[in-house]
Amino acid sequence: MMKSHGCSWLLSFPRDAGDEVLEHGIEDGTSVLYLSGVWRLSNLGAIVDALRSLKLDAGRTFVLDGSRLEALDTAAGFTLFRHLAGLGCSESMVSGRGFDQRHSRLLRLVHERMKCPPAAARSIHLGLVQRVGAAAINLWRLLVSHNAFVGAVALDALDLAPRPRRFRLRETVSQFESAGLDAVPIVALVTFLIGVVFAYLLGQQALRYGANIFVVDGVGLAICRELSPLLAAVIVAGRSGAAFTAQIGTMKVQEEIDAISTLGLSPIQVLVIPRLVALTLALPLLVFVGDAAGIAGGMLVAAWQLDIAPATFLERLHDVLPLRALVVGLVKAPVFAVFIALIACRMGMLVARDARSVGVNTTSTVVQSIVWVIVLDAAFAVAFQRLGI
Repeated sequence: MMKSHGCSWLLSFPRDAGDEVLEHGIEDGTSVLYLSGVWRLSNLGAIVDALRSLKLDAGRTFVLDGSRLEALDTAAGFTLFRHLAGLGCSESMVSGRGFDQRHSRLLRLVHERMKCPPAAARSIHLGLVQRVGAAAINLWRLLVSHNAFVGAVALDALDLAPRPRRFRLRETVSQFESAGLDAVPIVALVTFLIGVVFAYLLGQQALRYGANIFVVDGVGLAICRELSPLLAAVIVAGRSGAAFTAQIGTMKVQEEIDAISTLGLSPIQVLVIPRLVALTLALPLLVFVGDAAGIAGGMLVAAWQLDIAPATFLERLHDVLPLRALVVGLVKAPVFAVFIALIACRMGMLVARDARSVGVNTTSTVVQSIVWVIVLDAAFAVAFQRLGI
């Protein structure tokens, strides 16, 4: 029996064509309203006139009878519900009977859609102080969410440690190839060009004072200690971090993550840990490639502009570049990788079930990752300076 809006009816409504679309009757003391004939858009004018003529006894219940109904469409159903709501009828005041199954389903569908909230809420323009406050609250919630995710990953990793057979080696190797080996060309190209630019600009100043050889010192220290780790991390954040978020987000939209959970598997062990391990291993490799490419770019400019032969360049580099400068850059890389992987996977898990959310969270991953890489690099610089490294 279908429930709908309703009220008490006092009249029948003859049409000019001789048909009746609404008819009132009393059965066993119960007020009954019969819907008759064709209730479609083509007859909507007559239906509206009949509904507008209704009179309401407040608080009275009645039965809506559809046994005489020949045809019904959504326009007529919407008009019926809208007028009954305008008369102040509540859903508990009416019961339905005699409706064809098709008509009952259609009325139920129209009624459900009329209950849906509007597609877009009224826009509210916040002031400057309100915007700053809202941004601060959102940032705090995001940090809390990231912190909880780090804890969940740590617990799953500890659960996985005594069961190494459950570690997904194939997925890890696949992600290492995608995030590490496939990124070697772009990392090498960017760091090579940065080495060229840095050596060229530094050489222009060194030529004024006849200190050409000191360009080797600047290029070696800058590339190995700061530029190569920073550039490699930024490239990985924009390339692999965005890919991680898009992959996991798409899986969530398609309910594949729910399927993984249904199978009794941990989505973190299946999706997050392999990516985390792969990126942690891949980024130091990319930093080392960046070191070699950046120094090669500086060597090219030194030979072309400063008349420093490659053998002389390498000999000077060996004398002035301490091993700790290379180690410092390589130590930064795993830390950057862990932050990028965790942020990317977390934002993928936070994707809502729509395509727009995938794009928004992917953009947020790149921005957050780059910001955290720069913050961490600054923290490393201060810490190493205090430690005398």
